[in-house]
Amino acid sequence: MLSNLGIISSSISLLASLLLIYLSFVELKVSGDKIQKKIYKFSSVQLIFSLLSFLVLLIGYIFSDFSMINVYENSHTEKPLLYKISGTWGNHEGSLLLWINILVLFSFLFLFLNKNKNKNFKIFTLIFQNLLISIFFIFLLTNSNPFSPVFPIPGEGLGLNPILQDPALAIHPPLLYVGFVGSSIYFSAALAALISKVEAKSLATTLKPWISISWFFQTTGILVGSIWAYYELGWGGYWFWDPVENSSLMPWFLMTALLHSVLVLERRIGLYSWVIILSILTFTMSVVGTFLVRSGILNSVHTFANDPSRGLFILTFLILMVFSSIFIFFKYTPSEKKNYKIFSKEFFILINNWFMVFFLAVVLIGTLYPVFLDTLIGEKISVGPPYYNFVLAPFLIPLLFLMTSGPKHKWISSETKIFFDIILFLSVFLFLIIFFIIKENNLLINLILLFSIYLIIQNIFDFYENLKNRNINLSRIISHFGFGLLIFFISVNHIFSVESNFNVRVGEKKDIKNYIIKFENLETSSGNNYKSVVGYFEIFNKKKLIKENLEPEIRVYNQPKTITYEASINSNLFSDTYLTMSNISDSDIFNIKFQKKPFMNFIWLSVLLISLGGILNFFKRKKEI
Repeated sequence: MLSNLGIISSSISLLASLLLIYLSFVELKVSGDKIQKKIYKFSSVQLIFSLLSFLVLLIGYIFSDFSMINVYENSHTEKPLLYKISGTWGNHEGSLLLWINILVLFSFLFLFLNKNKNKNFKIFTLIFQNLLISIFFIFLLTNSNPFSPVFPIPGEGLGLNPILQDPALAIHPPLLYVGFVGSSIYFSAALAALISKVEAKSLATTLKPWISISWFFQTTGILVGSIWAYYELGWGGYWFWDPVENSSLMPWFLMTALLHSVLVLERRIGLYSWVIILSILTFTMSVVGTFLVRSGILNSVHTFANDPSRGLFILTFLILMVFSSIFIFFKYTPSEKKNYKIFSKEFFILINNWFMVFFLAVVLIGTLYPVFLDTLIGEKISVGPPYYNFVLAPFLIPLLFLMTSGPKHKWISSETKIFFDIILFLSVFLFLIIFFIIKENNLLINLILLFSIYLIIQNIFDFYENLKNRNINLSRIISHFGFGLLIFFISVNHIFSVESNFNVRVGEKKDIKNYIIKFENLETSSGNNYKSVVGYFEIFNKKKLIKENLEPEIRVYNQPKTITYEASINSNLFSDTYLTMSNISDSDIFNIKFQKKPFMNFIWLSVLLISLGGILNFFKRKKEI
């Protein structure tokens, strides 16, 4: 049976992890610079059987093997192949197995790709990484076993939540997992560096590619998840500060700070302890997000099952991990000089780091405050966009300025380059043109627009200047350019968005600002595993004298019994027309959510540019000095 093969494969991989820990401690007592071949062999065995266990579960889903309870509870025979495959990680047990496989893969790659590094550094990294692997394998096999058999074997499965049956969500979790689970390797390496006393430049060059690759996948995963939520959940926007969204964003702030800090460390200017702290905190926040999603304490549409024992295990692991890391840090951290010249490049990086930490604190408080309030006094509240917009938006202005000004300064020196006045003048000139076109009176939004334009133009000049000198730092230029575009288009989207919720019957019209919305007709239809009610709407734009036809749906799925509300989106290059409908119980009245969202495609493109800059940093070979 497949279930037995899966359990045996996982057990062998766990045994290999434990043997690697033992052999690594033995290896520390062996003289010489090279690691014995048997450690490499056991690492290969660990990877092979870990991947085999995941392959077993994947085959179970593809061929609908309902002898495994995990497949029975999350799949059925009529499900399309793509969603059978994505169902493998669309649940707690399967996603935990994917999590472990990424831990194992990063452990294997780190060992084989760093053969010339300090021996003790590699060994201690292997020990810490395999402690993580062993703990999660034990958790998998004792509490969350995806291979647990069910008897008698059912003839049909229960099915996967329909909102998870989507192409974007098929790739969203693996992308995120490579991102935040990948941060485990620089968590392990940071602790190992402290104990083995690795010097600054060596640590920086070792960590940099791992930080870059995890940051790229985390950014891309967040982007794909945002696009999915936009068209699948009926939210109608790019971000809604949902607790699960926040759990993926929190480690991203720290990864971003770490990605910049390691540049300072690479030049031996300082921040050794700070890079260690950020490496520890990044993976810690990844585990915090895992705890929030899997413990059941959050109320969200895409959390996993709420088994308290699972939450208790992760919380216990988190506490032990944090206190162990603190102990190692304070015992082994070296003293270092912290003399940074004001207005030097490293000074601006450090300030930007503190902005990232501040953003993290704001999001963490907004996510956890409702949980603590509910636990302590039983009062249920939700913290939504007004809180985040009010607290975070003003701090975007100095952040944008620092991102623009910082790269113009030199390492260690306080000298600045020219172009400051020219770029600022052009930015103000373009802003004034835009201001007279949009006629926005909100001072905060206007300042954000001005400084986002400043960042965009600065990076255009940087690209030209570096191209002329044949010394292009494309990774930084593209990421910062993308971030400037992102903030600019989010601001314009906020200014020109039209949103309205209203009730209407078939045949009725609704007049909203420059639009007339008519509910033309209602029809029923059926798909492979659902029945639907389709609404036919005509949207007339009074300004442009054009009509759009939208067809939102209410779908009723059989396996499992679920009702979903499918948005109808008419998307073009510059604007999206967005409509969802839901039925008011026992009546012929429908609640309609109408939105006109400008520049949504440009928002997605901006994040893609930010992500592209990160992956270019990974492939970059020539360092900017």
